[in-house]
Amino acid sequence: MDPRFYNLLDIPLPLSFSSTYAGSSSSGPNHDEPWMDPRIWRKLPTRIIDRIIAFLPPPAFFRSRCVCRRWNSLLFTNTFLQLYFDIFPHCRHWFLFFKAQNLFSDNSNNRAEGYLFDTYELVWYRLPFPLVPPSGFSPAASSGGLVCWISDDPAPKTLLISNPLARTLSYLPTTLTPRYQPSIGFTVTSTSIDVTLAGDDLINNAQAVKNSTAERFHVDGTGCFLPTWQITSRLPRLCNFDSAGRMVHVNGRLYNMSFHPFNVAAYDVEAAVWWDIQPPMKRFLKFPSVVESGTGKLLLVSAIEKRSLIVPKTLRIWSLEEGPSWVEMERMPQELYDQFCPEMESCGNGFHCVGHGEFILLMIPGSYRRITHMGVLFDMNTKEWKWMPPCPYVGMGQLSRGFAYDPRLSTPVTSLLNYQFTAAPFPI
Repeated sequence: MDPRFYNLLDIPLPLSFSSTYAGSSSSGPNHDEPWMDPRIWRKLPTRIIDRIIAFLPPPAFFRSRCVCRRWNSLLFTNTFLQLYFDIFPHCRHWFLFFKAQNLFSDNSNNRAEGYLFDTYELVWYRLPFPLVPPSGFSPAASSGGLVCWISDDPAPKTLLISNPLARTLSYLPTTLTPRYQPSIGFTVTSTSIDVTLAGDDLINNAQAVKNSTAERFHVDGTGCFLPTWQITSRLPRLCNFDSAGRMVHVNGRLYNMSFHPFNVAAYDVEAAVWWDIQPPMKRFLKFPSVVESGTGKLLLVSAIEKRSLIVPKTLRIWSLEEGPSWVEMERMPQELYDQFCPEMESCGNGFHCVGHGEFILLMIPGSYRRITHMGVLFDMNTKEWKWMPPCPYVGMGQLSRGFAYDPRLSTPVTSLLNYQFTAAPFPI
């Protein structure tokens, strides 16, 4: 990406999509270069220009809206959006972060705000959520360009679904069962939205919680839908999900870690059936997480401590194969782990892990006072491990666990919901 792109930060944008970039500075565009010859570019047909714009990454697209009134209105033009979906570029496997929940009250802007990390350019962006209430809701999941927010109160849950780029906000009916911090599975396709909440049922007049039931909301443009929540199954007897956990969706199934003892809980969404999958090296796992790979397989990421054997402490990644069986696919280089492990142990909370496409991101949660970078990015295609650059907007220790995020200019599937709020068009 051309570093000159980032010299436009002072231009007022219809959508605040500010960024930082660690590239070299550059002067203005050189019109003597053949590829910038205005005799060629100014005569391009409109349909060709629209196709070019449709391929722009979201930050570049929103900057292009400053060029003229027509480009500013493309986001609200049906013909352009149809073109965008027809030639929708490959998914951009980015990650979205928010401030840790106990720090939301410190937001001086009094609004929900996310921090988007571009894994390809190693760039951070500030991404506002102006329609989401500044308090009372926490980000819970992300899929298909949409972010799901869940109410904080220990009661029947209210869920909001937002697209921060299109600035839309929809809400789902209230859940049937009062819950505290349930695990959530959130899956969005071009024609459907599917949400599953599991565990943390409030019992004894909200004096205690128990992992008892799972309930599901589903809406589908092909005619199959559950317009309200339905209790779909009871959880396994020894199920012990982490509070506010996230279930990973792979090929029609949801997976979640169950603790004490460690098991991978699997759930067939359509059949509403649960079962356990034994993890590898079960006795020696430390801070295990399940993530999805870009190849449509479930991965298990965990630190290993085998004190009784002559095996160095390390971090390993397994892939779930048919059988089911686990196949080790990668280990963190020992030199990197020797740096990563002390950071992890000093914080006392282990690490969080999220996968997206070819990337796996490991974040060490810490005190809000810590500003050293505590994130490691692994590229499964190139087998490269690297430290993440620090977020320039907040300290890395202030960030919550990340979400896999596909930035999309429009998500028409939300029109299937009965209740939707849409922001007014932005003035140029």
